Amino acid sequence: MAEGKRLSRLAQRARALDSGPGALKAAQAARNLLPGDSAYGDALSIGEGQRPGELFARYLAEVSKTPSASRELGLGAMQVMQSLSESRGRGRGQENVAILFTDLVSFSAWALEVGDDAALELLREVGETVEGAVRSHDGKVVKRLGDGMMAAFSQPAEAVEAACEAQSGLRGLQAEGYRPELRAGVHLGRPRKIGGDYLGVDVNIAARLVDAASGNEILVSQPVCERLAEGSFDVSKKRWFRAKGAPKDLQVFSVKPRAAD
Repeated sequence: MAEGKRLSRLAQRARALDSGPGALKAAQAARNLLPGDSAYGDALSIGEGQRPGELFARYLAEVSKTPSASRELGLGAMQVMQSLSESRGRGRGQENVAILFTDLVSFSAWALEVGDDAALELLREVGETVEGAVRSHDGKVVKRLGDGMMAAFSQPAEAVEAACEAQSGLRGLQAEGYRPELRAGVHLGRPRKIGGDYLGVDVNIAARLVDAASGNEILVSQPVCERLAEGSFDVSKKRWFRAKGAPKDLQVFSVKPRAAD
């Protein structure tokens, strides 16, 4: 009995130390020094991938909801493994693919106020508009992500056109005082295709672009911008773009449809 109590006290102390602010801060700082995406483990970076790495990272992220040093160190190890895999080419595909991510600004906060029924009704309308724009530009919806989605295109210009059409289609739509503002991110690369999904650093870059975009803004990487026909869009360079998981030298541009003369 005494031995059991002693072990129980040791376990409690270990858990307290693991979740303590000092240990957690040190583990997070260590992750920032490791190679790879220090945000690896969030919903955008692991998605619904079925490789052992994604499955284990998702297990860590879902099972250990409470921030802790052990959780950060476990994800840090997976972060390094992903980085090594990508540096050796195992995280890359053979063909160029334009990845588009979309997201609704401030949707979650609004949905909490109005409840599920109104939120679901709006999501259906938004989904029909956005996915219709993707299909009309020869894109494929890869997966739905709550109030956003991920799509793939063979041509980057089609991805940008789809984002523009989706934004245009949502103008005038409102529900319970909320007017949806769609933001988007587009990156061109060679992500690895697994089943119907795409994985790898190029997917992560596109995800970080949408995270950095403002409402009704489309951010694209330089590889996408270089393949847009001259004069087809209004383009402005983002001077202060920084995002975890994206190359430090990545050049990013904000694009929108060219205004009629």
